Amino acid sequence: MIKISPSVLASDFSKLGAEAVRMQQGGADWLHLDVMDGHFVPNISFGAPIIKAIRPLVDMIFDVHLMISEPLKYIDDFVSAGADIITFHYESDSDVSEVIDKIHSFGKKAGISLKPGTPASAVFPYLDKVEMVLVMTVEPGFGGQSFMYDMMDKVSGVRNEADRLGLSLDIQVDGGINKETVAVAAKAGANVFVAGSAVFKAENAAEMIEALRQNAKTE
Repeated sequence: MIKISPSVLASDFSKLGAEAVRMQQGGADWLHLDVMDGHFVPNISFGAPIIKAIRPLVDMIFDVHLMISEPLKYIDDFVSAGADIITFHYESDSDVSEVIDKIHSFGKKAGISLKPGTPASAVFPYLDKVEMVLVMTVEPGFGGQSFMYDMMDKVSGVRNEADRLGLSLDIQVDGGINKETVAVAAKAGANVFVAGSAVFKAENAAEMIEALRQNAKTE
């Protein structure tokens, strides 16, 4: 099932609540919230208090992407803030299995993310333990970067292994997603698409979200 998850990293932060509402009204399936600690990635965005502040304004799925060094320490905070899906990085300092178990202990969905330099095979041991794998199609940390086409083999690798194991797994791509690259990523096996600038900077967000959805249909 195709899902469009606009990244608020590309939104107008002075109107973050209104921007979230605009995405829901525009037909977005999820809202992608990038949390950066200035340590795991060379940028700082926002934390749990900001997510908690906008949570009452929309009833869409909050897709929280933790680009932080020690996710295990903060799972409680993001659950309390209203996260529905919590994705953390394989490359973080926390034990992968412990983080997955902690997320699931709250009844939330767990995702595991791979930076461009990490092979698909790194997450194979965890595919039956998570609901989603996020393949970064840019180096994490900043929005507006160009799509890395060479990550598509990684997307296909995760999808093929999930299929081999009989798993119904969401595969998300994040970075440089637009009307052209969404089709490339969908063909490789992705079904959840994080789009920042393409949606938030569009003249009509609803039209862009629908265009992304249509272009992601591979049948």
